[in-house]
Amino acid sequence: MNQFLTLTVGGLASGAVYAALGLSLVIIFRATRVVNFAQPALALLSTYLAFTVNQSTGNYWLGFAVAIVGGAVLGAAGDRLLIRPARAHGELGSVIVTLGLLLVAQAIAGMIWTSEPRSFGYAFDFRGLFSAANVFAVVAVLVTAAAVLVLFKATPLGLRMRAAAFAPEAASLVGVRVGLMVTAGAVLAAAVGALAGLLAVPPLLYPTVLDGVFVYALTAAVVGGLDNPIGTVVAGFGVGIGLSYVSGYLGPELVTLASLAVLVLVLSLRPNGLFGRGLARRV
Repeated sequence: MNQFLTLTVGGLASGAVYAALGLSLVIIFRATRVVNFAQPALALLSTYLAFTVNQSTGNYWLGFAVAIVGGAVLGAAGDRLLIRPARAHGELGSVIVTLGLLLVAQAIAGMIWTSEPRSFGYAFDFRGLFSAANVFAVVAVLVTAAAVLVLFKATPLGLRMRAAAFAPEAASLVGVRVGLMVTAGAVLAAAVGALAGLLAVPPLLYPTVLDGVFVYALTAAVVGGLDNPIGTVVAGFGVGIGLSYVSGYLGPELVTLASLAVLVLVLSLRPNGLFGRGLARRV
């Protein structure tokens, strides 16, 4: 019973990370209708910015704020300078560019900060079953998801972003600045991704630290539905708990295989995800 409770609580904490990064994938997908594989790259660079500020000032929360703002700036720059020109040549071009950006970001991080693991602390005490760090991760993600839902459902900005994504020509005719709305989606997605990076990295930071996390976050986004933020958050927690059980009862070497198996199964049976709606799109 103790092991079951420990695995469940640990799975919730991990699931919060998967939900946050998965949510960033959903936001950018809703803005562009393209799966942005560069999200972990932006999260990685944002977290390294936080690490630099923490090392210089000793202030965790200042680094936290710099990471969120830095992630938003990187998201806007990446969309304007790289992803948008590629999008003009089709969705496949955008996907290739985001994959390339992921590799370039990891290389840049290695050149600037080296590939050696760096110590990166938790926001709060991480000791104990119901640690403050775990509670913070879960609450931060739930609050963020609620804010994103309100944004998309109940604000003019969110409605314009949705219109720009689903019907850009019609939205443009009624005065919506489609390009600006797409960039706004990229900014929001990158900021949420930066939050995911800050929650996922402790206790060690290195250039490939988010690779596995991205696989699990992508699984959560696909299972929950790439057009459904709340479904993705629910799926993120579900994936976290499920993989925690796999690790605890079957062995950690099977975790990645289990995640990929779930991904393939859902794509085969329900391409739109368990909570998704509308037609599936190939990317």
